[in-house]
Amino acid sequence: MDAPRRRVQRTFGYTKNIKMTDSIEMNFVLMGAGGHGAVVAEAIELAGGQITTFIDHYNSQEQCCGYGILRDENSIALSDSTYIITIGDNATRKARVMEKVRTYGIVKHPGASISKRSSIGGGSVVMAGVCINANAQIGKHCIINTSSTIDHDCIIENYVHVAPSSALAGGVSIGEGSFIGLGAFIIQGVKIGKWCIIGAGSVVLKDVPDFSIVAGVPAKFIRINERSNEEEDLAIATPHE
Repeated sequence: MDAPRRRVQRTFGYTKNIKMTDSIEMNFVLMGAGGHGAVVAEAIELAGGQITTFIDHYNSQEQCCGYGILRDENSIALSDSTYIITIGDNATRKARVMEKVRTYGIVKHPGASISKRSSIGGGSVVMAGVCINANAQIGKHCIINTSSTIDHDCIIENYVHVAPSSALAGGVSIGEGSFIGLGAFIIQGVKIGKWCIIGAGSVVLKDVPDFSIVAGVPAKFIRINERSNEEEDLAIATPHE
């Protein structure tokens, strides 16, 4: 008879005041009760996880997906809970992470195909139909959205959102905070800088500098992304021609 399987919990180092775990066998607190929060809640349910509550300072509803919505996370004891920031906007998600000490989990929809040779950072969510191939590295607090493809050896830094049906070919790298729009395609080996926006349906054939907004087929520079939470870096960004 085989020995009983022991659940292994991994903890990721991040900063000195943030802990992370990839265990789905936890009680989750979801920070953000909008549409993205609802999708993450369903993924947690399907994966066998439990949801304690939503927290949303601005949502006036009483419930989301049948779970209560708190306005203040200090109103009940949540010290044993695992958090996910269920906010689609990358800069807002980063700001919430930096607020206080929390333990962050990883959500993997059971309908996703994820290579055992890939890695996913704490706080990230992987939605239904996603394919993540060998040696891909997904950072912390990323959203890999429905039916997107992350091919072999891609590197995705923290706070990136890859929108539904997007495809990253092998060896693509995406800098912190960048947004890859719905149905965008990025060819092999291209480097996308930090806090960039790739327009929906774009085909990216060459590297994209930090803080750029690009769109089209092939993708072309539109303007600087001034809505970045990296103000100092933005101030010294090299002007585009």
